[in-house]
Amino acid sequence: MSKDNPAAPEQDDAAYDIVGIGNAIVDVLSKTAEDFLKVNKIHKGTMTLIEAEQADELYSKMGPGMEMSGGSAANTVAAFAGMGGRAGYIGKVSNDQLGKVFRHDISAVGVSFDTPPLEDGPSTARCLILITPDAQRTMCTYLGACVWIAPSDLNAEMIKSAKVTYLEGYLFDRDRAKQTFRKACEIASGAGRKVSLTLSDPFCVDRHRDDFLDLINDGVDIVFANEAEIFKLYETEDMNNIIHNLRESCETGVITRSDKGSLIVTPTEVVEVAAEPVAEVVDTTGAGDMYAAGFLYGYTRGKSAAECGRLGSIAAAEIISHVGARPQANLQELLKAKKAV
Repeated sequence: MSKDNPAAPEQDDAAYDIVGIGNAIVDVLSKTAEDFLKVNKIHKGTMTLIEAEQADELYSKMGPGMEMSGGSAANTVAAFAGMGGRAGYIGKVSNDQLGKVFRHDISAVGVSFDTPPLEDGPSTARCLILITPDAQRTMCTYLGACVWIAPSDLNAEMIKSAKVTYLEGYLFDRDRAKQTFRKACEIASGAGRKVSLTLSDPFCVDRHRDDFLDLINDGVDIVFANEAEIFKLYETEDMNNIIHNLRESCETGVITRSDKGSLIVTPTEVVEVAAEPVAEVVDTTGAGDMYAAGFLYGYTRGKSAAECGRLGSIAAAEIISHVGARPQANLQELLKAKKAV
């Protein structure tokens, strides 16, 4: 890796730029008051796993909602495709109405998705997203069918033919999913491809710190995390210590810091990238997912660390300017207008 270019080497034989593996979820978004979270004992700003009965009860209490396909890695690959990249996705839905909605939505934006549906088991996952007046999102997630993903669901040829396989930390909550991640790492690394991991949520890191550290040390090239997640992972807020640890364990570490922008850590430099200006922050849902999409779009095209970070910042700014975790703007036109490509 050179100082100026952290990107993956040219791989002209790659059929895909990225393949995402994650929780295939349909989001239900609703604006709510701060008191609603307190009354229902929901910890603000985090993702909490709930069971089917809890999901039904909370849904009945929520105000008017908006339904759209979601899931962290799915949001990233959808945005990546919207930028003009070649993307695939591996995730588990049930053979039900929400599963068909998810499959239609992700295919419609140009993402290849051929994971067989679950025929007999839980329903398709859904995430109840509560948006408070300060634009903070709090998520309560029923995982349903998505955690039934198994190593046998992996499309090995898709992974082998992708420059980067992108793993969603949220999916790490079941042993079968952990096995799927490790198998995906083996396939990608064996084919000489890159592996990326997003830590997803500080509570997720708390649950799986040791497993995450093992995965990063053994098979991950690029780590995405926000400040809270990276502090939890290394159990310190000393950024010098964090930078040292990232350099010891992976090729590239990307730390997002909300309005403070982001830090990109490579073996030879630490690049500070400013946040892209936005007129009004409406909903922070999906900001990290969009940043990863922009960063990886640059990474797979040989851009410098600074250029990758700016692409991520532009995509994140677009998503926080409206409700929902999927872009409303034409991302190809936006990136051109910003002279980022």
